[in-house]
Amino acid sequence: MPNDLITLSIDPDEMARRGRIGALVLHSRHDPKETTAKARETFLSKFEREVDPNGELPEEERRRRAEYAKKAHFARLARASAEARRRNAKKRTS
Repeated sequence: MPNDLITLSIDPDEMARRGRIGALVLHSRHDPKETTAKARETFLSKFEREVDPNGELPEEERRRRAEYAKKAHFARLARASAEARRRNAKKRTS
């Protein structure tokens, strides 16, 4: 065979369905909190470094502040999303 590469073309909707099935099977077999614990911990550590870059705060206070920094982050994302939806709605009505 001159070309050893095989190109598979799968519909993106089909790939999404397969991914969803895979995720459902994973969560049926394992506790989602356990499977995502490392990712959540790493994500929160970003905010901990933001609020206490020198590591001087007590653990409990650093965690408390990091949780608020995370909430602020998601509030900014929600605001940006709402603004984008508003802009898109204006474009459609114009």
